[in-house]
Amino acid sequence: MFDHEPAVVVLEDGTVFVGRAYGARGRTLGEIVFATGMTGYQETFTDPSYHRQIIVMTAPHIGNTGVNNEDPESQRYWAAGVVIRDPARRASNWRATGKLEAALAQAGVVGIAGVDTRALTRHLRERGVMRAGIFSGSALPSGAEHKDPRAIEVLVGIVREQPTMAGANLAGEVSTPEAYVVEPEGTPRATVVAVDLGIKARTPQQLAARGARVVVVPQNVTLQQIEAYHPDGVFFSNGPGDPETATAEVDLLRDVLDAGYPFFGICFGNQILGRALGYGTYKLEYGHRGVNQPVLDRETGRVEITAHNHGFAVDAPVENASVSPYKGGHFGRVEVSHIDLNDGVVEGLKCLDIPAFSVQYHPEAAAGPHDANYLFDRFINLMEAQRESRAANAHGKDA
Repeated sequence: MFDHEPAVVVLEDGTVFVGRAYGARGRTLGEIVFATGMTGYQETFTDPSYHRQIIVMTAPHIGNTGVNNEDPESQRYWAAGVVIRDPARRASNWRATGKLEAALAQAGVVGIAGVDTRALTRHLRERGVMRAGIFSGSALPSGAEHKDPRAIEVLVGIVREQPTMAGANLAGEVSTPEAYVVEPEGTPRATVVAVDLGIKARTPQQLAARGARVVVVPQNVTLQQIEAYHPDGVFFSNGPGDPETATAEVDLLRDVLDAGYPFFGICFGNQILGRALGYGTYKLEYGHRGVNQPVLDRETGRVEITAHNHGFAVDAPVENASVSPYKGGHFGRVEVSHIDLNDGVVEGLKCLDIPAFSVQYHPEAAAGPHDANYLFDRFINLMEAQRESRAANAHGKDA
């Protein structure tokens, strides 16, 4: 064990794990979740979808490749806290420009190391994710590192005073304050307006690599503002929080769909599409977070190994196509295009009568896997097909 001062992670059910301070010292609170990726910890900690979440890394050795200035998914570290087992003593990678612990300390992310993360993960799988706190330095009461009942009772009380993730409306807290543009690589093929609900940097890069000019706009954008960019399609990103609270985003997407724009959504965007179509959403017991989740593409029969980060899911009929419940079938027929092979959770939606589809997982995943990159090509092709169809219809009317 490295020789940092004591720290504890305390769960709302009273469970306590003792370790050593890592990163910033102090107190942090949030929903404690586990992520199964063996690589890509820097991308994980900078993903805005982890806002207000304490992340338990199931891979035992973290920090070995250091950090760099190229891999972050946003401009800051969004993880509320970090729990790891075996911190690397040095960074060993030619791309590294610094050490993980120093980066976390500079970002103010409170962490704990030396924890039996396997036992903690098993506990969360059995009991479900819950509120928790990490305490170190001056925020650690005397005796807490020895699990003194009086000290632990105080900390459990602090944890239980915090709001739950269910009912949390967080997209506005992570969205860009101003629009910005990611220019296309090579010949321009389409213009996409990407609504930032917690977007990862990799997403507009993937679209730009396929010739899309991507205009990333704030979460509170209006349809009129979107139309001012003359888009060929609209994209809704990943993001944190409970989709049940995203009323404004659902209303916006319904306007987008009514206007006939091709639509693609990822993660939170998938949940927003589900709600816009009239389906419900629900909270998973412990969610899907990691880079090794098997998903079946029901159209091709192909199994994709995919990256996930979600604690909520869409409640839609899996077996057969259904009519969207919104306004008695206003948006036509919908089918579940992808399912998770671990637990049968809906992992994708495809509208059969309007140009819209979404997936719950992350085809833009960095550091990987990349099995689902084809979905960006599908979106580009969908926009081009719609544009050609509109042009043909307009030509027919002129004739």
